[in-house]
Amino acid sequence: MKRAVEFPSENPRELIRADLFTPDEGKGPWPVIVMGGGWCYVKELIMPEYAQFFLREGLAALIFDYRCLGASDGEPRQHLDPWKQIADYRSAVDALSYLDEYEGVIDRERIGVWGISYSGGHALVVGALDPRVKCVVSQIPIIEGWYNSMRAHGSVGFRELTALVNRERRQRYRTGRHGTIPHSGDPKTEVVTWPHPETRPVFMKIKETTAPRHEHYSTIQSVEHVWAYDVRPYLPRILDTPTLMIVAEGDDLTMWEREVPAFGEIATSKKKLFVQRKSTHMSMYSNLSHLAIAGKEAADWCRQWLIESR
Repeated sequence: MKRAVEFPSENPRELIRADLFTPDEGKGPWPVIVMGGGWCYVKELIMPEYAQFFLREGLAALIFDYRCLGASDGEPRQHLDPWKQIADYRSAVDALSYLDEYEGVIDRERIGVWGISYSGGHALVVGALDPRVKCVVSQIPIIEGWYNSMRAHGSVGFRELTALVNRERRQRYRTGRHGTIPHSGDPKTEVVTWPHPETRPVFMKIKETTAPRHEHYSTIQSVEHVWAYDVRPYLPRILDTPTLMIVAEGDDLTMWEREVPAFGEIATSKKKLFVQRKSTHMSMYSNLSHLAIAGKEAADWCRQWLIESR
């Protein structure tokens, strides 16, 4: 069962809009997984497909749009501030924990978080900060944004991106208006945030089929925000929360050479690293068998810690 819900963000004048999925069989209160997306995602983009694996295991799923994206409130549109997005995760946990409408529907003592790509890092931070979160799944996460960006662009491409960011910052200071930049595209013809040619076709296909609200661009200031993003200081603070990290073998979008060492910095012994062989970052979206492997791994982990261990 799916129903549309909304709840306040940390700014009560801005509402976050979400879809709550509950299993078709059985009755609540259900354990629940809070799911937020990556760079420029909307709640219809690939997350409902992953949510199905949780539903089959008797877990509910809350998939939400961050402020400034999709159906949620917030200006400027397409602005990606990772720390506000992390706050939105916690506002979702607030809503499930404290609003009367979820009484008897959601088990407030069994809340987990799941994130993919950019939000794979967010899920780790939320797991470190919020004791209400009892389980974490971090799939193909960004660990250190500046390194990711520099490695993706190479030194010459990174110079061009830096020059664009600096020009836009000057213009924004003078005019108060945000410039924008494509999420991905051909770096030979334009400056983009993530210069991986395989990304745009996959996202455009998803936009045409299931996620029409997706817009394939962000504010240029969003690039500055990702350069300041680093989840590593939070990893030693995950002391007892069960944490699964799913990594694509050889991932050169979110850089598995950062992901695997970061896993080692997670303090809890209740952790698992799953390396998905013969896959890529984008095949977690476009290849149904790869999606199913990762989805089942995540659902099994959450079932183990939110159902079987209780």
